[in-house]
Amino acid sequence: MTDLPRKAIVRTAKLSTVPIGFAARTALGFGKRLGGRPAEIVAAEMQARTAEQLFQVLGELKGGAMKFGQALSIFEAAFPEELAVPYRAMLTKLQDSAPPMPVASVHEVMAAELGPRWRERFQSFDDHPAASASIGQVHRGTWRDGRDVAVKIQYPGAGAALMSDLRQLSRVAKVAAGWIPGLELGPILDELRERMSEELDYRLEATAQARFAEAFADDPQFVVPAVIRGTEHIIVSDWLEGTPLSQIIVDGTTAQRDSAAQLYLEFLLAGPARARLLHADPHPGNYRITPDGRLGVIDFGAVNHLPLGMPPEIGMLLTLGLEGGAEAVLEGLREIGFVRRSIDIDPDRLLDYLEPFLAPLRTEEFTFSRAWLRGVFAHINDPRQPTYAIGYKLNLPPDYHLIHRVWSGGIGVLSQLGGTVRGRAAIDALLPGADLPLLEPLAPDPDDE
Repeated sequence: MTDLPRKAIVRTAKLSTVPIGFAARTALGFGKRLGGRPAEIVAAEMQARTAEQLFQVLGELKGGAMKFGQALSIFEAAFPEELAVPYRAMLTKLQDSAPPMPVASVHEVMAAELGPRWRERFQSFDDHPAASASIGQVHRGTWRDGRDVAVKIQYPGAGAALMSDLRQLSRVAKVAAGWIPGLELGPILDELRERMSEELDYRLEATAQARFAEAFADDPQFVVPAVIRGTEHIIVSDWLEGTPLSQIIVDGTTAQRDSAAQLYLEFLLAGPARARLLHADPHPGNYRITPDGRLGVIDFGAVNHLPLGMPPEIGMLLTLGLEGGAEAVLEGLREIGFVRRSIDIDPDRLLDYLEPFLAPLRTEEFTFSRAWLRGVFAHINDPRQPTYAIGYKLNLPPDYHLIHRVWSGGIGVLSQLGGTVRGRAAIDALLPGADLPLLEPLAPDPDDE
């Protein structure tokens, strides 16, 4: 741990090479175009080289760089297909891999958190990690009562490294911003900064995981590992076998994709309904299909506390939109702060703008796909569309920031899975407000008079 400042300097230097390398490739590409090479071929080569450099750098880092790469990987499905190939394998790798820490460091953390005789708590403990995460790694062991357990251990100095990475990643965000039209990377970094202290204290994560585990105990569809011990830098919980969603994305059968997508969608809705918490880290590495066909969920470092469950206004507005109530949708969005009262918006164009997000609920079943998601991004970001200006008139209230990010990421994962889901039935069953009476017209705002 004494060489942390040196490591931070090395990490910063690696991150700084990304925009520099991109500038060099841009100049090289311009030279090739002057030499007569087709622009689209040169652009594809530049994208491939930039992707290779960026994700090699992110893949070598932990902390903020890893978390940023995982957050970005969720949106891989929105990449234009001709550019997606060089990114896809590297992005998927980022979801569940990182370099391990030395065994001596593992033992040091275990002794600091569980005492110098920590091995007596285990029948066995594997010094080599079974998996890695953004700010920690997971070891397999057998607890003293014979249970197979997962021991999540935070990297020494993770807090300082995370802060350093997040400061430097704004430079990477400028390079990556042009890959996916309409994807704002700044808010992703802002959200990571705001929730950093929560994710660094594993006691908070252990508490959240225990609440989920209690809410879904003996559930036929979902399983959350029970927490055995939680300290500031260690969580010991039941071991969870299963196939990660990231693997099903790569080579799952149609039946596996459909089942996984349905379970994934329902869990996003069931968490707030039953645990009063929203699992706020939707990337596929945190989900797996167990041998008995259930959806297993891990990593509860990021959660959104929803004491009343999902806001019922969301369900009511979805119902209004599906019924074509353009005026009522606009009024409802004004009421909860998505449209400021001083902003003038045509209700019908607003509904046209929102249509791609309503489409999955208009039929009994809907198949998510990369092509569909690319169409959504194109719809909301094409300046030629009459609805283009609508996006600039919308506002995202603070209470909805994390809900919006989770559902945006969730849609990205569903599109990667390419599964067919019964979305409307899940919404009707689990989203409050979806079957409530329509909103009453808003009373005039005295400030507008």
